[in-house]
Amino acid sequence: MSKLKLCTVWLDGCSGCHMSLLDTDERLLTLLEHVDIVYSPLVDVKEFPAMADITLIEGSVSTDEDLEKLRKVRRHTRTLVALGDCAVTGNVPAMRNPFGPEPCLERAYLDLAETHPQVPRETLPVLLPKVLPVHEAVHVDVHIPGCPPPADAIFHALYELVQKKRPNVKKLTRFGR
Repeated sequence: MSKLKLCTVWLDGCSGCHMSLLDTDERLLTLLEHVDIVYSPLVDVKEFPAMADITLIEGSVSTDEDLEKLRKVRRHTRTLVALGDCAVTGNVPAMRNPFGPEPCLERAYLDLAETHPQVPRETLPVLLPKVLPVHEAVHVDVHIPGCPPPADAIFHALYELVQKKRPNVKKLTRFGR
């Protein structure tokens, strides 16, 4: 039996969900009996595969680049998992939503600048008018909440998926309490 192709993607977030994935410790070896990690910030692969079986998305959708990447990932993934509260609800990055992108850029690059205040326009991706949780941009198959989700919840969900089962989302929300 061939292994499933597992990908992880990091959008606008803090990488805490990837750290929690690593906190599954030796259970990663159990997962690696069933999957090959073919794309992730944890491995040195530059191109998303033609098709992935499972992709974990960490972070919210905050820029035009995030949205483009997410849409590509969705087209090339069988099971898409929103990993963590930024992906599930927008969480901290969405705190800019009441203000909009321009006032946030002005605060960061003009009001708080000590030298050469200017908003960089050529080097920054375009901020979306509103930060989105992943499911508001594409279809999501599984949500794993938490900031970050407990390692036990991530392992449980992934192990269920590699066994061709649907993870019990209610059970995932009880881990770590």
